[in-house]
Amino acid sequence: MTHPWQPGAVTGIGSLPGNDPREASTLVLGELPDLPHLPELPARGPGAAMIGRAASLLVELPVEIVPTGWRLTAGAGRELRAARDNLSRDLDALEELGAGYTGPLKLQVAGPWTLAASLELPTGHRLVTDHGAVRDLVESLAEGVRTHLADVAARIPGAELVLQLDEPALPAVLGGRVPTPSGYGTVRSVDIPVVGQALQDVLAVAAAGSRVVHCCADDVPLGLLRSAGADALSVDAALLTTSHYDQLGEAVEAGVSLWLGVLPTGQAPSLDAARTRIHDIWSELGFNREQLAASVVPTPACGLAGASPAQVRRTLAVLRDVGASLRDES
Repeated sequence: MTHPWQPGAVTGIGSLPGNDPREASTLVLGELPDLPHLPELPARGPGAAMIGRAASLLVELPVEIVPTGWRLTAGAGRELRAARDNLSRDLDALEELGAGYTGPLKLQVAGPWTLAASLELPTGHRLVTDHGAVRDLVESLAEGVRTHLADVAARIPGAELVLQLDEPALPAVLGGRVPTPSGYGTVRSVDIPVVGQALQDVLAVAAAGSRVVHCCADDVPLGLLRSAGADALSVDAALLTTSHYDQLGEAVEAGVSLWLGVLPTGQAPSLDAARTRIHDIWSELGFNREQLAASVVPTPACGLAGASPAQVRRTLAVLRDVGASLRDES
């Protein structure tokens, strides 16, 4: 399988601290030159966080903020307009500072099941409880992401766009652990074929080889993500156990890229610890060291919105050193 990123590339998960889109774009373009991403700055409010940003892309499915979160509504509210404005400002900054950029560029969007588990119906129930509403959500999100990709492609013509679906709630959807409005019960689990088809429908709007799914849970459904069309699996390396290795090995053999979160957030980044973790996992998988740089993309374990600017710069600098060391070994 061919990917748009080169061996030794590293990237961020998506979120960063602060509220200045120009500063954030300058950071990712400078510190992650081989695989930069559109920054997310949730400190600006709910419209700039993961759910609000994805909701701003939905086509003909407006939402509003209520005390319990984001809820479907009849018309776009103030918060949704703010979310769209934040995204526009972020894209303007990236377009200006990335003028002339050529190479892979990653865009992050909350996946259909994390959205379905987070958004509320007008009744107050989670959208995931209504099969018809889920179908509408998947169609709306797919169309919105397609438009988003086209917009970025027009703004930065030299970019090879990479789509990352963030699915932190996916294991809860599969395991029947999404809470009901009362908090005393949980929503029934969704069948695996239904989950897989929805993921496939949204991933399909991106080019083959550039479809990533990020899930930082310890029960990440690796096989399901692969069958849905993921070309790269983004996981927290610290949560991987021997029970994951067979599926990871099968993925590597099929040409799927492993995006390993090897720099824990909230801790001082360590080049030696990150390299050791990657080498230990690769050794357990049983592949040649020469394949490593082409098969693994090091990342932070999660988003960096809670870190200080100095911590972020240090983390990304160490991350870049990790990628360079893997490339030198190949």
